[in-house]
Amino acid sequence: MARARKDKADNWMPSRVYIKGPSYVFRPKGGGSIRLCAATAARSVVWAEYERLIAEIDNDSVERLINEFFNSADFDSLSATTQKDYRKYSKPVLLVFGKMDPTNVEPKHVRAYMDKRGKRSIVQANREKAFFSRVFRWAYERGKVTKNPCQGVRQYKEVARDRYITDAEYQAVYDLAPTAIKVAMELSYLCAARKGDVITLRWSQILDNGIYLQQGKTGAKQIKAWSPRLRAVIALAKTISKNLLGTYVVIKSDGMPYTDNGFNSLWRSTVLKARENTGWPLDFTFHDLKAKAISDIDGSSRDKQLVSGHKTESQVSVYDRSITVVPAVDSVKKGR
Repeated sequence: MARARKDKADNWMPSRVYIKGPSYVFRPKGGGSIRLCAATAARSVVWAEYERLIAEIDNDSVERLINEFFNSADFDSLSATTQKDYRKYSKPVLLVFGKMDPTNVEPKHVRAYMDKRGKRSIVQANREKAFFSRVFRWAYERGKVTKNPCQGVRQYKEVARDRYITDAEYQAVYDLAPTAIKVAMELSYLCAARKGDVITLRWSQILDNGIYLQQGKTGAKQIKAWSPRLRAVIALAKTISKNLLGTYVVIKSDGMPYTDNGFNSLWRSTVLKARENTGWPLDFTFHDLKAKAISDIDGSSRDKQLVSGHKTESQVSVYDRSITVVPAVDSVKKGR
């Protein structure tokens, strides 16, 4: 049953149709929006465009297949982070393949997409192809298609990041950062946590024995035990908005949480300010803070895995950017 609209004057509109800026748009259940016509169009035109779109979606198409996947229990079982990423990856895929019959999609089409997309970003090309393959695998297992056209199509080789943030670089950004960024940096570093887990951290996760974290990507559950520096971070977080301890720990001065884009913008402006102040490149990302944390742990890869919450030691190695110190040859060569 369709939800009642806030403005009763809009009750004449078809289901999931709204005015967005200068246009009427249709919003599929899987997210995003599809333009129907201008906001100045007559009601009859809106309905005609809506019915035309629904007829297209009802026919066998990649768009319909992706929407079914987004509404499936398989998709619901994914982490919130993966769901968000998949919706993002679907947009460029739909622009190219959306109207195609799934049975007509062949490996050569996927390869052509990869070749063109890879000119701009091989990482995004790989991620979008992986998403597309996941949709077809889900559809194949349920008898909706007879093949997965992504199988056998090679992904681009990605060069693993090896950027290590030095203590001096960390401090240079931290010193110029607004309080919210200071808190987020310290939480990410001390807890070896991803940005998504930091900006969604709730006060209910601050426990007597530490900070409870469930990683959005791996699902690993941990309590990060208190240390003097970690306690200082939480004390600092309470100063962001005095007498207004809302749901989230990292918040704006008005008590509202940061969106992903809003936080990214604040982080970029902070790094640019530090870059200008120091003259250093400071060419690292917020995600590199997690790599710094794992690299700085003194111990074996197993020790690092225990702290980071990764499922395997091979996953830890992706983040471990520490450099082994070995003796010079003259101190270890055989005597003559």
